[in-house]
Amino acid sequence: MARILGGIGASHAPSLAFAQDAGKQNEPEWKEIFDAYHPAHAWLREKAPDTVVLIYNDHMNTFCDIVPSIAISVGETNPVIDEGWGKRPFPDCPNDPEMAWHLVNHLVAHDFDITTCMSQQVDHGMLTPITMLFEPPWPVRIIGVSINAVQHPLPSPRRCWNLGREIRRAIESYDNDAKVVVLGTGGLSHQTTGSGFGHVNPDWDQNFMTLLETEPETLADYTQDEIMILGGAESVEVVNWICMRGALSDQVRRVHRFYAAPMLTGYGLLVLDEKLNEES
Repeated sequence: MARILGGIGASHAPSLAFAQDAGKQNEPEWKEIFDAYHPAHAWLREKAPDTVVLIYNDHMNTFCDIVPSIAISVGETNPVIDEGWGKRPFPDCPNDPEMAWHLVNHLVAHDFDITTCMSQQVDHGMLTPITMLFEPPWPVRIIGVSINAVQHPLPSPRRCWNLGREIRRAIESYDNDAKVVVLGTGGLSHQTTGSGFGHVNPDWDQNFMTLLETEPETLADYTQDEIMILGGAESVEVVNWICMRGALSDQVRRVHRFYAAPMLTGYGLLVLDEKLNEES
């Protein structure tokens, strides 16, 4: 049966992509952030996953007029797109169609209404964390699970936590020895619109990461409004991290944690290893 090796929470801010593509990794304002990914690289090399289940939110690229609450791509490949500032120089993302179909069928059978897509366009919600964690040619297959964090009404944190729980059951019931990492992307605190433009809350971000590691289900009791007040309007993307954590065991081992808030976004990175796999 397939097994989950662990999970990663990572910001997907396009500013990271701009810095990466411009070769700014060693410049003073960026070096600390890019260096913080080295422990994650080492962990991924050690674990050697076959598939990444990537929980993210689309930014009105694949979904615009019609925005599903939850969508999963089941096609062979998800294409990298130009979001308006030029297409990034990276190859398209290979999917794992067989496992993706298994996830869709399992989730629908357990009362999650999934929009099934033959392709999802890869915007910064997927591509930024992938390029920060891996180098092409991509060594993993990538199943995109899109959660609506744009068009209200939004799935609740509790719904996203329960989705993560069911994703775990789906993976564990998959008749294949695939090794899986669950990646939740987005956030942390930021607001790019309205009177709260520029809002960043490092205290909340740090508390969020602590709770995600040690008392994760408490985060499912927050409302979307509470999260937006604490972290800014766009910080509702943290439901992707909550979903990721729901897919892990209750007890996990922290491999690495990093946080910085140098600009308009709280950049977070959290790597959690499955203790159960160490003991088995």
